[in-house]
Amino acid sequence: MIAMQYSFTLPADYDMTRIDERIKSKGHLLNGFPHLKCKAYLSAKRQDEAYSSQHNLYAPFYIWDDAEGASAFLASQGFEALKDSFGRPDIEIWLPLAHCVTDDVAKSQFATRHIAPIAPQTSLADLRKDMEEAVSTAIKRGATAAFAGFDPHTWRQIYFEMGQHLPVQRDERTQIYRVGYIAQ
Repeated sequence: MIAMQYSFTLPADYDMTRIDERIKSKGHLLNGFPHLKCKAYLSAKRQDEAYSSQHNLYAPFYIWDDAEGASAFLASQGFEALKDSFGRPDIEIWLPLAHCVTDDVAKSQFATRHIAPIAPQTSLADLRKDMEEAVSTAIKRGATAAFAGFDPHTWRQIYFEMGQHLPVQRDERTQIYRVGYIAQ
């Protein structure tokens, strides 16, 4: 399993309905892509009614069964078309600590992503245990998917969660997104 995300920061006056239309017209094209557990088509808007984001963002999040699927996608015509539209993005990749994708994942309406540094003295075994508990708690609470992982290059951890309701708890390191579509 591996997770990845790229994010495009769009101008403050960007017409975000263009992103919504892109998701509607292209989202289904990744259904059935080999080794894809799920792709969440995510966006965040500066002028959102339910919450506000610092930036307008288009930021898909992928959970792959293995790295082969991610590699095949990045070499695909679909990704080439994305690069033609928005430019080549920097892609963040995380190895899993804990994860769960429920059968209700397609009902997701909101997602949150929290990234934090991993202190040098942190035990990855202890972090894994804590993240397994966090994912389990989130699913029991009604989350439709949760992924906790780490990047061994930058020594950062990620906690990503999707659900049907706008999350209550958040801080300045938590980005909230709307889910436009879930491909599986």
